[in-house]
Amino acid sequence: MRLRRCGPDAVLVEVGSLAEVAAVRAVLAGLPGLVDLVPAARTVLASFEPGSPGLRQVRDVLARADLSAPPAVVAAEVTLPVVYEGPDLDLVAQTAGLTVDEVVALHSGAVYTVAFCGFAPGFAYLTGLPEPLQQSRLDTPRTRVPTGSVGVAGEFTGIYPRSSPGGWRLVARLADHADALFDPAREPAALLSPGDRVRFEAAT
Repeated sequence: MRLRRCGPDAVLVEVGSLAEVAAVRAVLAGLPGLVDLVPAARTVLASFEPGSPGLRQVRDVLARADLSAPPAVVAAEVTLPVVYEGPDLDLVAQTAGLTVDEVVALHSGAVYTVAFCGFAPGFAYLTGLPEPLQQSRLDTPRTRVPTGSVGVAGEFTGIYPRSSPGGWRLVARLADHADALFDPAREPAALLSPGDRVRFEAAT
C-alpha cells in the first residue's frame, strides 16, 4: 500500500486489488471532515475539508485496519430488468462453451457489486461476473453502443448510460428507462454508486 498526497486536502491510496479498494473505502468512510471517496481499480482518492483532522488520521487508520476483512457496509440493492438479446450474446456463449440459455442463467443469477464508476458519467464497473463470462474485449470496438446496453469485459459487467463508443461484448439491454442510469437533475445523479448490490432480472 502506498499513500500519495494530492494537494493540501486529499490523499491517494494505492493498493493491489479490488478487494483492498473496497476495504480502504470502508475503513476511511467515517473519518472526520471527509468530503468524498473516489474508488478506482487499484486506488482510492480521499478528499477532506481544509484543515480537517481526518486527513492526518488516514495513515494510522489504515495501518491498524485488516484490509483482508473489510468491515460490513450498508449497501443499496438495485434490480434491473434486462432483455438478453445483445449482438454478442452468441459470441459470449461460443467463447464460454455454453448455450445462450446457460449464459443468460449465469449472468442473471449472479449478485454484483459496484466496484467503482468511470469511463462515462453513470457507468459502473460491476464485480461478481461468473468466471466463464469473463472474456476479452472485442478486437475492434464499436463506434456507437446504444444507451442501456449491458456488456462484459474481463472481470466486469456494466451498463452503458449513454450512447458512446465501446469495446465490451454486449449481451443484453435494459428493458426500460435506459436513461435512468444518469440524470444530472437528480440527486444523486448516478443510479449506481460504489458498494451497491446489483441484480439483473431477465425480462421478455
